[in-house]
Amino acid sequence: MKTVLVPTDFKLDSIKIIDALIQHQKNESLNIIFVHAFKLSDSITDMLMLSRRSRDYENVSDEFYQLINQAKTKYPTQINTIGIEYFYGSTVAAFKNFIEAFDVECIAYLKEYNFTPINKYSIDPKILTKRAGCAVIQLNALTVHASENLIDTKIHETHLQETNS
Repeated sequence: MKTVLVPTDFKLDSIKIIDALIQHQKNESLNIIFVHAFKLSDSITDMLMLSRRSRDYENVSDEFYQLINQAKTKYPTQINTIGIEYFYGSTVAAFKNFIEAFDVECIAYLKEYNFTPINKYSIDPKILTKRAGCAVIQLNALTVHASENLIDTKIHETHLQETNS
């Protein structure tokens, strides 16, 4: 079982990486962790309330959760779990500890990934991931077709070729 960390800003497009991961890791069972990084505030009140960060989960839309659940249903043998975590800190050493705690084997990005902060404390994850000492893979978003559509298309193309000959 392989654990893959996926930096995200919770845009619905970031879910596309699941199809690409399944294609890239065909014979693996995956634990996928979507993560967003926040730098720590200088406010003592914010530091005391760090354990009560449930407000951060308000940044995740219901549609995002629905797409995650659909992916679990779509790939029941390849996906063991999909989770959402937050990293609080701004040092590479702290991020390495985070990676170690979750037993992360690689970090995955979509090639066209562009980070958008979700609040004033958001950190661009590439600052941390490029120096974390963990394998980083960049994947292309895939256009996934239902298998019956591929068969229909192939049959249709064969039929067209035969009639044109």
